[in-house]
Amino acid sequence: MRPAERPADAPRLLAGFGTATVCEAAGGEGIVDVDLKQVIPGSRVAGPARTVLCGQGDNLAVHEALDSIRPGEVLVITMPEPAPFGAVGELIVLQAQTRGAAGMLVDVAVRDVAELKEIGLPIWARFVRVRGTKKADPGGLDVPVVVGGATIRPGDVVVMDDDGAVVVAAERVEEVAEAARAREERESHLKPRLQAGELTYDLLGLRAKEGDRR
Repeated sequence: MRPAERPADAPRLLAGFGTATVCEAAGGEGIVDVDLKQVIPGSRVAGPARTVLCGQGDNLAVHEALDSIRPGEVLVITMPEPAPFGAVGELIVLQAQTRGAAGMLVDVAVRDVAELKEIGLPIWARFVRVRGTKKADPGGLDVPVVVGGATIRPGDVVVMDDDGAVVVAAERVEEVAEAARAREERESHLKPRLQAGELTYDLLGLRAKEGDRR
């Protein structure tokens, strides 16, 4: 499957926004609704997805993906059933960083965490486990995958930070970026008023909803 069409600067359009802002701007779509372990605290990334569907308990497809990954892409690695197999470790991450990957969303397990922190590539993982994998099943590359209930296609933009991960469909990037900008602008006008003692209860017209309880 070819990556979905997207603006050439799609990652840049979303890179300045947090996942919460992107999620709201997208109407709540694309939430990767699963607990993720952020290997590098404070890291954030936005980039087009390079999807990797490994065979169950196998990471051969990850090794193959490293041969074709393009700079700025986010490797999205999963299996038919999420399971605590250590499909990603120090040597995989070192290669990914050297080849220009922007980060990784690992829907299985990582290991060698101390070394991964030293390498510094932004990584979010479902599990941390020492159990290894086979290298026999070719799996699939550049195919749609589902992570935490979110469908991720090749070329969709993955945004990750301390709050988690969100995916934006390639064809919605410009729309969501514009909505995110508008949201941040509205909030920037609210902050001085909140610091002056006003309440969102009034500024957002929420006090009027008191009557709903009566």
